Amino acid sequence: MKNTQPVRSTAEYQAMDAAHHIHAFLDQKALNEEGARVITRGQGLYLWDSEGKKYLDGMSGLWCTNVGYGRPELIEAATRQLQQLSYYNMFFHTTHPAVVELSERLFSLLPGSYSHVIYTNSGSEANEVLIRTVRRFWDVMGQPDKKIFIGRHNGYHGSTVGSASLGGMAFMHEMGNLPIPGVEHIAEPYWYAHGGKLSPAEFGLKCAQELEAKILQLGADKVAAFVAEPFQGAGGMIFPPESYWPEIQRICKKYDVLLCADEVIGGFGRTGEWFAHQHFDFQPDTLSIAKGLTSGYIPMGGLVLSRRMAEALVAKGGVFAHGLTYSGHPVAAAVALANLDVLQGEGMVEAVKQDTGPYLQACLRQIFAEHPLVGDIQGTGMVAALQLCEDKASRQLFANEDDIGWRCRTHGFDEGLIIRSTHGRMIMAPALAITRSEIDELLDKTRRAVDRTAQELGLL
Repeated sequence: MKNTQPVRSTAEYQAMDAAHHIHAFLDQKALNEEGARVITRGQGLYLWDSEGKKYLDGMSGLWCTNVGYGRPELIEAATRQLQQLSYYNMFFHTTHPAVVELSERLFSLLPGSYSHVIYTNSGSEANEVLIRTVRRFWDVMGQPDKKIFIGRHNGYHGSTVGSASLGGMAFMHEMGNLPIPGVEHIAEPYWYAHGGKLSPAEFGLKCAQELEAKILQLGADKVAAFVAEPFQGAGGMIFPPESYWPEIQRICKKYDVLLCADEVIGGFGRTGEWFAHQHFDFQPDTLSIAKGLTSGYIPMGGLVLSRRMAEALVAKGGVFAHGLTYSGHPVAAAVALANLDVLQGEGMVEAVKQDTGPYLQACLRQIFAEHPLVGDIQGTGMVAALQLCEDKASRQLFANEDDIGWRCRTHGFDEGLIIRSTHGRMIMAPALAITRSEIDELLDKTRRAVDRTAQELGLL
């Protein structure tokens, strides 16, 4: 790749950024005083900033650049499609080859119980569309009172009004008078923080059974769906106990409540399976997808529907009053198809399951199992979390865990590593294209960041 230099100084970029942008999930005033980091180039697993500093991207962007940066196959696919058909919509009784071929490939990766997809531009939009689609399904099924969605506290499904409502993050709800009516929440299956004296298996059942209690409280004839991530991503890379998902599946079937899996982070190989629900062995009615669908090269998401839902909407639904200008965009579809070609052609998902994933997980535990600052390690495949704690024996978390995690994350940047902090959990999700030597580099820099944090706290 050509090593182009930025055309302005870092200070000029930062000044223009501060003048015109409101950044996501940050105190804008504080960021303006500090100055935004200006990323100018990416190749493979690495990024460079405007000062020439190199970073190993341990978060694959925002959990999305599954094949890494700068893949010529995806760039060429976008170029070819732009030359042939740069844009057309899926209104006016119209489709186009790129989106048809993408859907054919997508459903070849899924069981035959899924049949249709509504494309969107992002995961947030996929979950926004979920609300309308599920309610429409119950309308055509003759049960129009089934409108209530149940999500989980500390779950994340996006930042639009509807998707943020489905999510259960209190600080998001405080900004905008959320959730909207018709959305309820139950506890997250976060054993380390909330399990008390219960075993993980006991706690997993307890959390799942809160769903049954909530359905009975609200009335099964009024509950449309339970919406959850197979593992919580933005909430801290929290993996539920093994007892959790089988019980959730049983409850949803018992009360005819749709089970909707948010696969925006977990989809397209992250766990070593094509979709995270396959790792946890449950069968959702819908899948919200995005991120790894195009490896983040072009915005694209979608809502995958079970055959049961799709056939009812087609046979009984008439006109579905929904549409997006860029739904199934031909360039996005072409890039997504090229991305799937790379993932399949290079066996990346199989490698995550059989080689690089087990290597990452084993090395993490070898390095950090006895570390005085790390109380727990969770993850599978190319996704993992280190739980920072004040006292390992009692699972006591830091009262200022947000600050501790932020410090550790900042040390990571200093070491040339991008990892993420969510409260007191350090999370990583490198590209599926990562090699063993790059895993070694990732973990060495992570260890140094955690060690520096522990030294500041007097633990090392």
